[in-house]
Amino acid sequence: MKKYEVAVIPGDGIGKEVVPESIRLLNTVAVQCGFEISYKHYDYSCEYYKNHGKMMDDDGLKKLRDSDGIFLGAVGYPGVPDHVSLWGLLVPIRRTFQQYVNLRPVKLLKGVDSPLKNPGNIDFYIVRENNEGEYSSIGGRLNEGTEHELVVQESIFTKRGVDRVMKYAYELANKRNKKLTSATKSNGIIHTMPYWDERFKAIGKLYPDVVQSQFHIDILTAHFVTRPHEFDVVVASNLFGDILSDLGPAVIGGMGIAPGANLNPEKEFPSMFEPVHGSAPDIAGKNVANPIASVWTAAMMLTHFGEYEAAALVENAIEQLTAEGNVLTPDLGGNASTVEVTDALIQNIITK
Repeated sequence: MKKYEVAVIPGDGIGKEVVPESIRLLNTVAVQCGFEISYKHYDYSCEYYKNHGKMMDDDGLKKLRDSDGIFLGAVGYPGVPDHVSLWGLLVPIRRTFQQYVNLRPVKLLKGVDSPLKNPGNIDFYIVRENNEGEYSSIGGRLNEGTEHELVVQESIFTKRGVDRVMKYAYELANKRNKKLTSATKSNGIIHTMPYWDERFKAIGKLYPDVVQSQFHIDILTAHFVTRPHEFDVVVASNLFGDILSDLGPAVIGGMGIAPGANLNPEKEFPSMFEPVHGSAPDIAGKNVANPIASVWTAAMMLTHFGEYEAAALVENAIEQLTAEGNVLTPDLGGNASTVEVTDALIQNIITK
């Protein structure tokens, strides 16, 4: 029997609610499909920061290193600046473990209403470069507090970093509908974005069957609203991918159903799986958070492990739930609780 060890970081806010429910569901599907998952729990969070002055233990990364996957709920809470929580936990994990692909599915589930009038069949992936790009710590301030104050923020694009995320995106498109779109802004950002475009075309020569297109980020965001059904795989730099990864879920029903993964595709290091929705402090502790994003994220972890049957069971259970529309949380127009939705998902799995 295959066994997996998962490092669990519930984090902040609704992460503490949806992660335990997702684990309950994972244990069910593991029994159904004949494998085992063990868990090591870590309390790294903004609460941990308030108590210890840091987001995780000094040897936190070493503790996470030997896991098969890292399952994270959400990070961020009022009172702790977002850059502290991000750079104190998520960024070190993503970069130390070379999780250079941030993968986010955007799929309109049956029974879920899109805010768009005629959304069509929306089913695509956003592949975001996750280790470099616009999110670097290189830069600084000069002459603070004076009329000559100056702020510099550097973007870092390396051939290795750009090429490997491009190859992943092309491979994914090649397995799907053979359509790949690149987000750029080479008309205004004159060094990094033209380079991004050059590498997109160069890597594309290795995949002649994949239809390539590229759009400047401003018009691409418009296309996400006016014709999202036309996309299959979208590859973007760190900043552009981050923006698109929130816009995508917005057109298919909201953050409560938006899964995500930070992948080290070579499996040299553990990958981290986290839903898109964040800690949502406004609804934390009320048992109304939608667990679908976290559960779907768990399915992505199962896919990464190679447990394809289990992942399919979870994904089908989600689609059955939304299609029937009887047990939904308030964000999807229902009145069910977090626990009740998980109960229904588990019931869908065990009756298959």
